Amino acid sequence: MCAITGLLTSRPHGAAPIDAMTESLRHRGPDDGGIMAVGSGPVRVRGLGREEPHRSPRPDGADRDLSGSWLALGHRRLSILDLSPLGHQPMSRGDRYWIVYNGEIYNHIELRTELEAEGERFVSKSDTEVILAAYARWGQDCLARFNGMWAIAIYDSLARTIFLARDRFGVKPLYYWQDDGILAFASEIKAFTSIPGWRARLNGQSAHDFLVASQLDHSAQTLFAGVEQMEPGHCALVDCSAVSAGSRSVPPLRPRPWYQPKPALWDGSWDEATRAFKDLLTDSVRLCLRSDVTVGSCLSGGLDSSSIVCIVKDLLGGGPGNARQMTFSSCFDQREFDERPFIEEVVRASGVDAHRIFPSPEGLLSDLDRMLWHQDEPFLSASIFAQWCVFRSAREAGVKVMLDGQGADEHLYGYPEFHRPFLAGLLRSGHPWAAWCEAQARHGSASRTANALGRAILDAAIPVSIQNRFRARRARRKMPRWLGHHHLSFSCPGPLLSRFDRHGNARGFSAEMLGGRSLQKLLHWEDRNSMAHSIEARVPFLDFRLVEFVLGLPDRHKIRGGWTKAVLREGLRGVVPPAVLNRRDKMGFVTPERLWASQTATHGFEAALARAVESSRGVITHAALGDWAQVREGRSPYRSDFWRMITFGNWMHRFDVSP
Repeated sequence: MCAITGLLTSRPHGAAPIDAMTESLRHRGPDDGGIMAVGSGPVRVRGLGREEPHRSPRPDGADRDLSGSWLALGHRRLSILDLSPLGHQPMSRGDRYWIVYNGEIYNHIELRTELEAEGERFVSKSDTEVILAAYARWGQDCLARFNGMWAIAIYDSLARTIFLARDRFGVKPLYYWQDDGILAFASEIKAFTSIPGWRARLNGQSAHDFLVASQLDHSAQTLFAGVEQMEPGHCALVDCSAVSAGSRSVPPLRPRPWYQPKPALWDGSWDEATRAFKDLLTDSVRLCLRSDVTVGSCLSGGLDSSSIVCIVKDLLGGGPGNARQMTFSSCFDQREFDERPFIEEVVRASGVDAHRIFPSPEGLLSDLDRMLWHQDEPFLSASIFAQWCVFRSAREAGVKVMLDGQGADEHLYGYPEFHRPFLAGLLRSGHPWAAWCEAQARHGSASRTANALGRAILDAAIPVSIQNRFRARRARRKMPRWLGHHHLSFSCPGPLLSRFDRHGNARGFSAEMLGGRSLQKLLHWEDRNSMAHSIEARVPFLDFRLVEFVLGLPDRHKIRGGWTKAVLREGLRGVVPPAVLNRRDKMGFVTPERLWASQTATHGFEAALARAVESSRGVITHAALGDWAQVREGRSPYRSDFWRMITFGNWMHRFDVSP
């Protein structure tokens, strides 16, 4: 796990810009770092004085001067595989190909064996060298062979091209910014603040989508105008030949999709499906345990993280001499937000070395500025702080890699919101009795069952285009009075959000959740929270083999008798404690945000909101403080949009963002 930076410019420069960009991301890779630059003459490199065995030797000092460079690549390394200097980046292959890379290729051992059979020879045990050899042999088609998470930049000095690619589901980030004569890319947006001429400006549409519709990372756009992220499963090839010849313009980066999920429709039995699911998840966890450093696990007490912890226990074995798995959990004294009863069930069953963390409102408010800096963008709820505390505790315990259950809900229909499109899909496909039975199993009483089925009937009967029209009108009517909309340029509900208003069936809803409605912002928060503490977070539920298998299963294998994640619950019976398998409620890394804001830390939240209003430069009006006064006086309940306002305004101040 690392950080990458890149700068392609028609105005040749020295080392200062790429140095500053790379140094701003040191937290992602505190173990090592390096820079390569291309100008007139051979490629020049500069590292931390470590051995660089992948390139031809240069005379001492010949590579130190990076002036006159039109391309520079930077890297910060968090050493996970092959901790020796042989894993140093930028890494080269025969001085033709140069790579900076962030992520892990979990099947690098199998790929190495395949490449060695074709005559390749390796000098390191790193997955980075495997990527270079695979690209040299298979070109861009190598991506389909990788199982893992990545953001990759490869410079081909012969073809004068830069190849950029992001993993299938967007686990690892890759941002880019283009201006007059400049193309910059990096693992985090904050790297761009080091570029001369950079100015942070607000994307009005993204600001509306965040503040009003609670959406973030739902498209290529970000809250910074002009900064985009390469979307999941996309890549791009940039031709640098004109720039190298002295052109005053830089070619635009044009991402294209390289991956679309390929679900194979399941025609086996229910029992076969549960066994196949267990085998695939177990193999994914096995691959994610590959590391030369200590691996731990997040444990929320929910079904997903508990499944991973219990599978790890079986894979590691329980015999004497085997190191115990370390787990890290967020806990609270308020029972309605505390999952310790379920956490303790897993701890007893797995025998892990359990660490329990108790986040506080004082810690949240004192860490807010630092969290906003690491997140790059504001975040939707204080639950991000619970995850922040978990990763901080793991780092203090010496753990460098953490497994987490992110991604399961989106393809296993784990969210409560899946029931409505699931019922609508049953009705559309001519199964009204099955829809009634599922609604009754889920809701119990006849009245609640009838209400759920009535909503599903409307979804099934009314065309999606008409539903979207009604939702758009409702969204325009619900514009909050605290939003200074004249400071923003946006449409409502907006072209980016309109695609998320479909409820035709559960399969389509799942695709939306994977693509942008849910998963991308969760992965964003996880990446920044983990990397802020120099930890690599791995997500076994997003192994593409497992995702494509689940996507190909019938809906009734995912919601069955009112139970979500049915194939997971049955497949891991006997592995995960029954008390966890039979949970119907869903919490995750929650915090008592409502209680903190309205009871225990009211003044702190109010002060943070007041700062946000002043820092937002009119985007959030003083009407927000009037709304808060009603909460403070007990005349109105706490609303989640208060936290969005707090993080948004304070984020504008932290990055000096202009509306």
